[in-house]
Amino acid sequence: MKILYICTHNRCRSILSEAITNHLADGLIEARSAGSQPAGQVHPLSLKYLSEAGIATDGLQSQSWDGFEDFAPDLVITVCDSAAGESCPVWFGKSLKLHWGLEDPSKLSGSDEQVANAFRHCIDLIKARVLALKELAGQDQSTWAKALQPLGAR
Repeated sequence: MKILYICTHNRCRSILSEAITNHLADGLIEARSAGSQPAGQVHPLSLKYLSEAGIATDGLQSQSWDGFEDFAPDLVITVCDSAAGESCPVWFGKSLKLHWGLEDPSKLSGSDEQVANAFRHCIDLIKARVLALKELAGQDQSTWAKALQPLGAR
């Protein structure tokens, strides 16, 4: 299964999702991330809290989705938080689409402990969802759409 995580700036949540997926997937899933308007650099706290969780950060970069047409993802997951009024980029490819709606921990203003907890919470949410996707990765692709409907697939 190939997954492309997209967010507008590709600097935090989509980066976290890419790294966590590749860490947990045992080769069953290949994940990448990109943005419609990439920031050009990964948020430093994303790298800090991934490292704290024992997840490799080598090669992570904020990049445009323009370079991913040849990647041909099976699944595209948007991670922007529409509840916070963020607009999500729209992927026009033929991939199955899913929306996770993750709060952006890099935008939290609070104490160091509150920010750390927000990153850890986001990482935990992503881990749980990736483990559910990992179960699907070994199944026939024709079953994915039905299995992903409760998770917001469209």
